[in-house]
Amino acid sequence: MSKVGVFPASGGLGGSTVQHLLPLVPASNLVFIARNPDKLAAESRQGAVVRRADYDDPSTLERVFEGIGALFLISYASCEHEHRSKAHRIAIDAAIRSGVKHIFYSSLAFGGNLRKESEALVMQAHLDTEAYLDELARSPAHPNFTYTVIREGLYSESFPIYTAFFDPAAPVDEIKIPHDGSGPGVAWVKRDELGEATAKIIATYVHNPLAFPYLNKTLLLTGPKVLTLAEVVGILGKIIGKSDIKIKKVSVDEYTAQPQNPANLTYHGEDLSKKWATAWPAIANGECSVVTPLLRDTLGREPEDVETTLRKLLA
Repeated sequence: MSKVGVFPASGGLGGSTVQHLLPLVPASNLVFIARNPDKLAAESRQGAVVRRADYDDPSTLERVFEGIGALFLISYASCEHEHRSKAHRIAIDAAIRSGVKHIFYSSLAFGGNLRKESEALVMQAHLDTEAYLDELARSPAHPNFTYTVIREGLYSESFPIYTAFFDPAAPVDEIKIPHDGSGPGVAWVKRDELGEATAKIIATYVHNPLAFPYLNKTLLLTGPKVLTLAEVVGILGKIIGKSDIKIKKVSVDEYTAQPQNPANLTYHGEDLSKKWATAWPAIANGECSVVTPLLRDTLGREPEDVETTLRKLLA
């Protein structure tokens, strides 16, 4: 059995995948890589190898993937385009030089039913990375390299970024975004169930690479039902006991002028609020409204519904 690496392994999706991998793959075959290895002390005590690397310090990537056969590469945490694409490419190149044979890549569920285009800025680096992995797998220079892209559904827990950072602890009456809240909606999904399904897919490969059905494929993991932004806001209002919360469609300029947006959407000193606003036309065009059975089939049960997830989150 080849060793499995996860990088970065201490974030939301990475941490969830790590916890679900531990019962499926012997800890001695797991290598968890993070910017802050101290966050993985418990996993180290269980027998996993823990290493340090940082997307923003390419020198740390040069040998960190040595001894790893299959790598789960989680995307750089930002909605930037060029910087993310470059960071992903550097990590992929370092992994291949170190002998990694298969890369699982966490993409995002914009782009509808696996289309190779999207209106959303946040999807552009993912599309670049998907294309680069496919290019490498087709290259005669890398005859033994394969990949699996997993387009992870939009997290139910990520509702703040789609609702102008609505705060249930200090609720406003009006959520001002460049979208009217109507359909098409989003096939929302619980983040931990994405981590669980991703871990099961990785474990399937590790236990029998030759029979793995998703070599050089792109997968789409979604929730079981599409809900509009207005329906999600209605659920939030129901949970916190405030039934009069409304979505007001505003211009992109009015959206970005709200102070909470630059405060939460500034990366490397650049306010990306206006670029992030490209997510709403993508949602309006149905890019996030595709439902697939793969999550349910991989989990072996019905995925958790949005209201249940949000009630637990806000309890």
